[in-house]
Parts: sequence; structure tokens; C-alpha cells
Amino acid sequence: MIAIGYTGLAVMVALLFMGVPVTFSLGVVAVVGLSYVTNFSGVMQQAIMVVNQEGTNFIIICIPLFVFMGKMIYHTGIAKELFECIERWIGFMPGGLAMSAVVTCAGFGAVTGSSVASVATMATIIRPELKRYDYDDELSSGALTSAGTLAVLIPPSLGFIMYGVLTDTSIGGLFLAGVVPGLLLTALYCSYIFIRCSMNPKLGPRGASYSLLTRIVSLKGTWGLVLIFIIVIGGIYGGLFTPTEASGVGVAGVLLICAARRRLTWRATRAAMIDTGLVAAMIWGIIVSGYLLARFLAVTGASQGLVTFVAEMGLSKVGFLIAISIIYLILGMLLDMFGMLILTIPFFFPLVQHYGIDPIWFGTYAVIMCEIGLLTPPVGVNVFVMHDMAPDIPLKTIFKGIMPFAALNLVCVVLLECFPRLATWLPYKIL
Repeated sequence: MIAIGYTGLAVMVALLFMGVPVTFSLGVVAVVGLSYVTNFSGVMQQAIMVVNQEGTNFIIICIPLFVFMGKMIYHTGIAKELFECIERWIGFMPGGLAMSAVVTCAGFGAVTGSSVASVATMATIIRPELKRYDYDDELSSGALTSAGTLAVLIPPSLGFIMYGVLTDTSIGGLFLAGVVPGLLLTALYCSYIFIRCSMNPKLGPRGASYSLLTRIVSLKGTWGLVLIFIIVIGGIYGGLFTPTEASGVGVAGVLLICAARRRLTWRATRAAMIDTGLVAAMIWGIIVSGYLLARFLAVTGASQGLVTFVAEMGLSKVGFLIAISIIYLILGMLLDMFGMLILTIPFFFPLVQHYGIDPIWFGTYAVIMCEIGLLTPPVGVNVFVMHDMAPDIPLKTIFKGIMPFAALNLVCVVLLECFPRLATWLPYKIL
């Protein structure tokens, strides 16, 4: 029976290599495999149960709502004002526009939690400015593509929501755990850009310099985002509402701010709703098919077999983390973040408990590893989004540009392993 489970995993990997979408790769293996070991009518009953139990989970509602927040901010032009404000403060430095892009992505992540949305938004807004100042394509595309991954660390994060749903871990605690690593990674990205452009100014020329008054005036364009962040995150940790309720409050707040600034148009709202529907449908499909696959592997005994095999290897905690880091790097070549999480967490989490690893710390680690997966070839979802936004830049150039930033993500992982309190201090201090 276990052999059937392992065969199913091999078929799934083959389908992914062939370019079959994640949802269909997981779903086909799950349905065919379960039909083989049980019967088709029983599989259909299980599918209905998964849709009813997992597909309608209350916490999942916050995913499309957080995505919608980000899409509305993009389509109404508020995200552009955020970049313009940051550019006025640091754009005059070597590589200032690229650093502004990194900081803007971190700020944009505070209201969306979607890496793909962040890359698409920032590429549309910032890419023309980078071209105007003749920034190096490799550096600029690498910075924009990589900075988008900050959105899955800075709360609210869709990655943390998914991990929390799969492991029954406090989503509020996970949000707090991502703050320090997110800021650390932002600082590492900016430091790298500053050093590279200081050594070779042609890579990232200085932007325009503005007076102090102009800089201060530019802050008025950011009040809406700051207010939304305070309401959503402050409300969660103040015990006023759950993450799902916070997402609803956030959407209402964004709509009110857009209306107050006369940006709430039918065209912008329609575009945001269409984009949100596409993202939400993709995530929902991965969730349902992933749970079905987990049931197939449980029925065949493959999941327990893999857990037992790893546990009996006698690896140390560090050895275990190194092993699964390699697995995440490999999976990143095939899957997006949601596919990686739903495929690996059911296997890894029992081992995490076996080794006594803090679940909040591991959630932070897993999300960062998934960030790296968003960059690695041949899939590199963020890379293809960037290429769609800037078709004049070859894929090879973008992949080459993201490599130093992917390395910085690994540096962040090493720092987390050496200093676990980088992730755990804030949640246990506040909660």
C-alpha cells in the first residue's frame, strides 16, 4: 500500500515537471490514487467533505479580502503615492530608486500579504522610473522581483495564514513573528543595493534630491496605508477582532479611504475584484486538492512512512533543518508558495513537534524558504510576473539579478537558526 503512495508522489512530481498546474497535479493524483485504493464513489464523498470542511474554513475568508485590499490600493493609485513618498526621502542615495522599491514593497506588503500582487504593482509603478534613470536591468529587475517576497513576511501575510490553518497555530503570533525578519531582510536588501551602487554608480545612479519641506509634504499620501495597518494589526493584537474579521474591517477601511480621496471608481473596483477572484480561485483549488492528496497519502501510509523514516535517521535538529531546507529549495523549482506549504507542512509538522521546535519559529522559517522558492528557476513565479510586466528584460537577466537577493534570504535563515528569538521574541512579548 505504501508503494502506491510513493508512486502517486512520483507521478505528481512528473506532472509538475511537465508544466501541469499545481491544483490539477495534486488533484489528479489524489482522485485517481484514492479511487484505486478505495472506490470512486467514496472519493467523491471525501471530496465533498473536504470542500465543506476545509474549503469553507472561516479563516480562509481573509485570504481574498487581504488580496482585495492590495488590489484596490494599486488600482486607485495610492500605492504610487507610497513609492513617491519613500523616493523623496532616500532616492538621492546611490541606488536610491531601487532601495525605494524595496521599502515600498515592504510597506505595500503591510496591506496585501501577496508576493505576486506586490511584484506586479511595483513593476508597473517603479519600472518606468528605473528606466528613466538608466538603472542596470539586472540589478533593478532583481531588486523588484525579490522585494515582492517581503509581502509574505510583513503582516498580514497569506503564507502565515496558510501555515496557521494547516497547523492550528496562532495567526496573530505568526504575523508578529514575521515583523523582525521582514525588517531585517529589507535592511539586507537595501544594504546590498547601496554597497553595489556605491562601488559602481552606473548600476544605480542617484535620483533627484528634494527639500525637507517637500519630503514632509509627501508624507500626506501615506496616511491611508498607515491607518489601515494600525487598524488591522492593532485590532488583532488588541483583541478587538480575529484575523478574518480584521480583513473585513481592512477592506471597509480601504473603500472608505478611497472614497474620501475620490478614488473609488467602478473601473478600479471591477479590476480589483477580477484580480482578486483569479488569485482566490487559484489558492482555493490548491487548498482543496492538497487536502485530498494528504488523505490519499494517509490512506496508503506513505505520509507516516516518510515521517518514520526521517525520525529513524537520527538527525540532529540542525541536520533536520538543513535536510528540509534542501527539500524546499528543490520544491521551489516546481511549486508556488501555497503548493509548497500544503504539500510539506503535513509531513514536516509532526517532525517539528518531535524535535521540539517552536511552531511559530518554524512557520517563519518555512515562509522564508517559500520566498526563496518564489525566485528559484525554472518556475520562480515572481520572475515570470516580473517578465510579464517588463517583457524587454530577458528571463535570463532577471534570474541572474535575483541570485544575490536569494542568497540574502538564506543568510536570514541562518541568522534565524542561530538567533531564534529574532522570530519568537515579539510574539511572546506581546501575546
